[in-house]
Amino acid sequence: MDLVTLSRVQFALTIAFHYIFPPLSIGLGWILVMLEGMYLKTGDIEYHHLTKFFVSIFALIFGLGVATGLVMEFEFGTNWANYARYVGDIFGSAIASEGLFAFFLESGFLAVLVFGWNRVNKWVHFISTLMVALGATFSAVWIVVINSWMHTPQGFKIVQNDFGYKAEITDFWAMVFNPSAIERLSHVLFGSLLTGATLVLSIAAWYLLKNRFKSMAKKTIMVALIGVFIGSFGQLVTGHFSAKKVAETQPAKLAAFEGHYHSEETADLYLFGWVDEANETVHGLKVPGGLSFLLHENFSTKVTGLDQFEHSVRPPVNFIFQTYHLMIAIGMGLIGFSLLSAYLWWKGSLFKYRWYLWMCVAAVMGPQIANQVGWYSAEVGRQPWVVYGLLKTKDAVSEMLTTEVVLSSVILFGLIYLLLFIFFIYLLNDKIQKGPMYYSVRSRRDSGILEDVAS
Repeated sequence: MDLVTLSRVQFALTIAFHYIFPPLSIGLGWILVMLEGMYLKTGDIEYHHLTKFFVSIFALIFGLGVATGLVMEFEFGTNWANYARYVGDIFGSAIASEGLFAFFLESGFLAVLVFGWNRVNKWVHFISTLMVALGATFSAVWIVVINSWMHTPQGFKIVQNDFGYKAEITDFWAMVFNPSAIERLSHVLFGSLLTGATLVLSIAAWYLLKNRFKSMAKKTIMVALIGVFIGSFGQLVTGHFSAKKVAETQPAKLAAFEGHYHSEETADLYLFGWVDEANETVHGLKVPGGLSFLLHENFSTKVTGLDQFEHSVRPPVNFIFQTYHLMIAIGMGLIGFSLLSAYLWWKGSLFKYRWYLWMCVAAVMGPQIANQVGWYSAEVGRQPWVVYGLLKTKDAVSEMLTTEVVLSSVILFGLIYLLLFIFFIYLLNDKIQKGPMYYSVRSRRDSGILEDVAS
């Protein structure tokens, strides 16, 4: 592999591993708000035990998210120095805002959330939980703003200095509200809620299958399913509008998403298939005129194809076609799961069927896979640009690096992240095995009213 490809592989590895944790922390933060809010509303001590339990899991996820996120910031300087110089003014202001308005808020109140059970009253603690959830969400806001600007740059000018050309902010709020920011942010946040909710759902369903903490598990499932329902349908709506925005601002990417090579009046929508890039054809199941209808509410409206773009500025079509369609397939599966859950809830059979509870346990994997392949689709679909239409990826890499150095670091990162993932799974499993009561007994806050609720 050449230097650019290896550097891309290294960054893909580090961001893919990091992206396991932020959606979990955002979604889990709002589930914590719901659980603690139910405790304050009902006075039911079981909601209190559940909040403590999931706070311990949140702390683990938060710690690994911070640690893995720092690595990427160093990579901008080591592997992508030309990119860092080019977008430093844009990137620096948004990262500073993320630190001031998000990370400090989240990490500051996290101390009260984790250690304040015996030290502040319940309303102060609830406000801390809310601030942590808001902090995690605001962090996503600024990171998505940065990334969206790379796709749809706005509010800047290009200037020249001793090191070459760079982008300078001329309108901060135009940069923040760049053309794709709102659609992409809403899609990320609904996906995060879905990710956190399915983790909570999976743990609670496992407890029911093992006949442990049954009362608390049932309450947890009902809270988690609210998040799953909102998140899955929110993903459907925001994903639709995000795709329409991509068609408007990055037509080559949208055409690659759908394997749409030839501009035509009636653009078909492929449900699945395989792209023959050599012959510029797609083999698969399609809905005639479906793409035209989804983009323009008309079955015969012309959609721009890849034939309008030179081969040098086309993304790798089959790769993003497959990842994009896998993301959609998972999303539709989760919507089906939500509807099934709503039906069983309405029928009063939510906890009756073991096959359904095993579906709940497995549901945690859906959003994680969809998050990863969706991110691949968006970022690889931007190629060959790192800043769309302005800076190509091959021009953004550091010039002093060697392939040997980058390859060795890729191998080293791979080994370290494998160990970290094993460590994460081990600690997560340990917390799940101990269960909610372990953390309540340990804190001793409610030791006078604890009772055996394991059965």
